[in-house]
Amino acid sequence: MAKNNSEIRANARESLKGNWTPVVLATLVYFLVAGLAGGIPFLNYVTTFLISLPIGMSFIILFLNFLRGDKENAVSNIFTCFKDYGKFLGTSLLVFLFTFLWTLLLIVPGIIKAYSYSMTYFIINDNSEIGSNDAIELSMKMMKGNKGKLFLLDLSFIGWFLLSLLTLGIGLLWLYPYCMTARAVFYEDLKANYTESVQNPEVI
Repeated sequence: MAKNNSEIRANARESLKGNWTPVVLATLVYFLVAGLAGGIPFLNYVTTFLISLPIGMSFIILFLNFLRGDKENAVSNIFTCFKDYGKFLGTSLLVFLFTFLWTLLLIVPGIIKAYSYSMTYFIINDNSEIGSNDAIELSMKMMKGNKGKLFLLDLSFIGWFLLSLLTLGIGLLWLYPYCMTARAVFYEDLKANYTESVQNPEVI
């Protein structure tokens, strides 16, 4: 039986309990690297694509690994994209491009598609043998009928986000791990209740 969003948040808090330090440090490092990559004069667009996108993919995946027990390597896991850079760059570029093209039509379709593609990075992590397009397609299938639930999960953090702004953004170092861990729990629950696959029954 699928978990409701309250249960998902509770599972995220339980995973983070007593383990905040590595993910807070990882979030700080991610902010610094992403900020530097996007702030290099005349090269910011290039570095955003070549560095920020793949590292952003690693940042999302590290919370899934953290949820599964890898509590100590959060900071180093930010840079796992460089172990298979081509696939990380290709996948993150495709997700960005597809989302951007839908957003050019209208903002709302772009947001809907972003939620459709939201499980892609987790799927790539769990199924290294499938390609980026297949992972995107599988994410769309898994998220069919679940986009609204994930949207409401994200929306439930809005109060914490506003409070974080009052701390000049420092609170985001704790909010991001909470949100990202909750998304990892969402994926694990979605995966457990998913019965179809893009290629064969062993995928996912």
